[in-house]
Amino acid sequence: RFIACPQLARTVRRCLQGGAGPGPGPQPLLLEFAPGPGILTQSLLDAGFRVVALESNSDFLTDLQSLESSLDGQLKVIHGDFFRMDPMAKGALKPPAVSSEKLFETLGVTAVPWRADVPLKVFGIVPQQLERNRLWRLLFAMYECSSIYRYGRVELNLFISEKEYTVLTAKPGKSKIYQALTVLAQLGYEIELLHKEPWSSFATNLKNGGLAIPKAGRLPNDHFCLVRLTPQQNLFTGGLKPSNASTFIFMVKQSFAKPKSKLTDRLNSWSLDNSDTLLKALEIPKNASMCNLYPEDYKRLFEALQNSDLFAETFFHDEVLASTRTMN
Repeated sequence: RFIACPQLARTVRRCLQGGAGPGPGPQPLLLEFAPGPGILTQSLLDAGFRVVALESNSDFLTDLQSLESSLDGQLKVIHGDFFRMDPMAKGALKPPAVSSEKLFETLGVTAVPWRADVPLKVFGIVPQQLERNRLWRLLFAMYECSSIYRYGRVELNLFISEKEYTVLTAKPGKSKIYQALTVLAQLGYEIELLHKEPWSSFATNLKNGGLAIPKAGRLPNDHFCLVRLTPQQNLFTGGLKPSNASTFIFMVKQSFAKPKSKLTDRLNSWSLDNSDTLLKALEIPKNASMCNLYPEDYKRLFEALQNSDLFAETFFHDEVLASTRTMN
């Protein structure tokens, strides 16, 4: 687990405030996950936020609960793990697993229509272990409007590694970093980089005292990036709906199995005989490769396939089901 050093607290507070002070009126509500010893929590409280802290590590709970008792309702501490929200396991949940329904009831946040304003802001540091899987799970939930997204366009303010931020914001044509995750994230979220911070600004609670910085490989990875992910208001316009979103996700993932392959070859593999006509109608070049399509092209392609007599939502049923289970 990474823990922010005190000097970073003011920067985070400024980014989440948008540069403005709390001002008059009700205090904004923020769900913070994995707060650790509460360094950033205290800064958020000082900024005027009402904070619900979701902490999975019992070693940190005592100090957080002590801070909670010293305040007049501005902080609520819950034993729970944000990334063990709504597991598929049957039966009663045991902490740190959490039910989003019970959590949002505690928060006093009710569901709003998708196109309404953001009902809740979330802040936290994404653990580096299985970081990509955690981002995928959030993406699945957002497209399916499940878990926290049953309540509307919940805004995420996350510290993620620079290498994952690079993937999220990659441009078409870069076959090594432009991926299925890139396409789905750029379609689904408004992605805003709030701040880049060197790894040295974070401590760790590893027993050896070292800083577990992930290896960069071919991507830059010298910083933690504070990124705001706000679900797009117009995501579910046209033929894309929460009910068929898992099919769309799998279509994109399958398209990137061979990112340099031609789109016409992929369409032929889906037994689509009129691919030339379809691409002409969509104004997509016949020789386009999968890694050269813009995110919007994938959405337009999916919507066109939905209207095709040769494409049904059951086409990928088994693969979609297996992929969803793996993510959960």
